[in-house]
Amino acid sequence: MVAFVAAAWGMLRVSGAPRLTGMLRESPASAGVEAVLSDYACLAGDAAAKRARYAVLVNEFYDLVTDFYEYGWGQSFNFASRFRDESLREAIARGEHALARHLELRPGMRVLDVGCGIGGPMRSIARFSGAEIVGINNNDYQLRRAETHTRAAGLEGLCSAQKGDFMAMPFAPDSFDAAYAIAATCHAPSLQGVYAEVSRVLKPGGRFACVEWCMTERFDRADPLHQQLREGIAAGNGLVTVCTADEARAAARQAGLIVTEASDLALTGDVPWYEPLAVRGFSLASFPSSKPGRWCINQALGAFERLRIAPRGSRAVHSFLCQAADDLIAAGEAGIFTPLFLMIMQKPSS
Repeated sequence: MVAFVAAAWGMLRVSGAPRLTGMLRESPASAGVEAVLSDYACLAGDAAAKRARYAVLVNEFYDLVTDFYEYGWGQSFNFASRFRDESLREAIARGEHALARHLELRPGMRVLDVGCGIGGPMRSIARFSGAEIVGINNNDYQLRRAETHTRAAGLEGLCSAQKGDFMAMPFAPDSFDAAYAIAATCHAPSLQGVYAEVSRVLKPGGRFACVEWCMTERFDRADPLHQQLREGIAAGNGLVTVCTADEARAAARQAGLIVTEASDLALTGDVPWYEPLAVRGFSLASFPSSKPGRWCINQALGAFERLRIAPRGSRAVHSFLCQAADDLIAAGEAGIFTPLFLMIMQKPSS
């Protein structure tokens, strides 16, 4: 009961944090959550439809889940390699700053954030490096959230985000000094295609740092459970499929990029990347994304729907995300999946 009350209180009243119920009412899916969820579910089960309508798939996914992600995870929708003395947000920031160091970012550089979400990494990296960051995102709601947060942070001079499809970006060739992507290109219908587009807009010699979602070498295509988890991760996270690490490296080479470094960051640190989803017990910091927290929030959403505080269908979306989290935990515990496969790539100088 204490946890349930904490969930309800947090969704309505926590000072300084997004109020989930208010955010849900403002989201583009609020007028028809159930219809959008139904359409997304149909797409998520059909690989051919996902490739043909990937932009719809990803847009509907983020229309449905952005508020839940921001409420439970913060402004950076990514996992992190973490040490025992770090909070999750500190570990995420450390990972973002490490990308800036890999790219040797500094003031005066123009840098592309490929699939910028609501701009959490963009603002973190801009503050750390002083570089100008330009984000691209095809979701109108996330772009509005990014603009709101960037303005509140006073970073309009360094950070901007514009609408566009990262498979056909609205930028001239050779227009960026560097680029990065964090858990974004996994949404592409073709990794080779999105990497080639990044290469096109990079200046010769420019570097691209990408944190990719991948199946690891422990993934066994002949194992039905492994396949089920792979499909569950894709369906639950707005992905066409989940590539293997070898496929990601091959896609980079086929796109004309030189892979200078490739490593699984999930193998560093001493806290598993999936721990925030699997954590047991109660703490205010981890509660919204923990398993008991997810259960309590799900029950609270049901009550809020009946009271018309949250849009009808909000609980169904949350249930869908809870299943996605369970698949991520299972795949992480089995060691067959990582959301932290880092590749540093470079466009040839000539």
